[in-house]
Amino acid sequence: MLAATKTVNQGIKDYIQITLAYWGFTLTDGALRMLVVLYFHTLGYTPIEVAMLFLFYEFFGIVTNLFGGWLGARFGLKLTLFSGLFLQISALVLLAQTQWLSVAYVMALQAVSGIAKDLNKMSAKTAIKQLVPSDEGSTLFKWVALLTGSKNTLKGCGFFLGGFLLAMFGYQQSLYILAAGLGIISLLVALRLKRSLEAKEFKPKFNQVFSSSSKVNLLSFARCFLFASRDVWFVVALPVFLTMEAGWSSTEVGTMMAAWVIIYGVFQSSTPKMFKAFNKQANANAALFAAISLLLVILVMLLAAYFALPLVDIAILGLILFAIIFAVNSAIHSFLIVHYARDEGASMDVGLYYMANACGRLFGTVLSGVVYQQFGLLACVFVSGIFVAICVPITAKLKQNS
Repeated sequence: MLAATKTVNQGIKDYIQITLAYWGFTLTDGALRMLVVLYFHTLGYTPIEVAMLFLFYEFFGIVTNLFGGWLGARFGLKLTLFSGLFLQISALVLLAQTQWLSVAYVMALQAVSGIAKDLNKMSAKTAIKQLVPSDEGSTLFKWVALLTGSKNTLKGCGFFLGGFLLAMFGYQQSLYILAAGLGIISLLVALRLKRSLEAKEFKPKFNQVFSSSSKVNLLSFARCFLFASRDVWFVVALPVFLTMEAGWSSTEVGTMMAAWVIIYGVFQSSTPKMFKAFNKQANANAALFAAISLLLVILVMLLAAYFALPLVDIAILGLILFAIIFAVNSAIHSFLIVHYARDEGASMDVGLYYMANACGRLFGTVLSGVVYQQFGLLACVFVSGIFVAICVPITAKLKQNS
């Protein structure tokens, strides 16, 4: 009994350290995203050009999740976790070298940041599978939702921080501040995290990275379109729209984007409590209901535009509704992938899932710049609705396979 208690206590301590590393990374990731979007827009880059800066960020997220899950299963999650932190610090410092700035240079370093982000995220999410007993589904749901929701809240704070730092200290000094802060957090976590995340005896072959589980594959496919629906109007189109057409300052745009992601994160963390209050379980049925609800939000926004309501009002109010429903969708998905993942080599299933997540972000990010520049914000919202409409029948198929 005493040994079991010590194991549980150590698991909680490791969870706290992993969460701290994830929080620190996410804060810099959100701030960096806002810094790049706003700074390069002020340099005269078009929305399409700004979107292209993130092309490799998203593309290498796909590659990283494919290989990173295998690396984590084979060599341990501590390696992938700290590799991600080190790469992010390096990217921040190198992006601060303004004398070298060019489209190719920024795209290359955004690729490094994308690799770092997905190594860190895959490691943190998979670690929970190791730290929570497999038969404690409600605890797993709570821990996954807390980790994911708090991450998104911190990413929202990162958006605000990026806009604030840019206004107060400028582009270069802001990046140095972020690098120093993440370095301190990485050092603290490295000193306190125990060896419970080391590789196990299971040594998978690379061809095992593709899951044989239909549930994992369907959930990953649905996740791809879910995140494409968010990023197609949120990543480039919205901040550029608020700057160019609504006349907002960089701090105001950063604050708005931060508020959205914070609301999103709060509701994501609260999803287990909402399910408990309604005596419901997180499952494929809940995922389908959440996807249909998200589609209704998009339809309401388009209907409001049809009746000629101000586009700024539609964007802001629509964002709030979208944040709440999208948060529930994401929380259910995040729980389901950890729940569905195999016990041996869980990082590979999680990696495959986040590879699909990165595919969705890639499509959404590129289309966010292209569609906005050619047709405007409302067209981006319409494309978002198409992606959600595709997500719904995939999720219905997941329900049939559960």
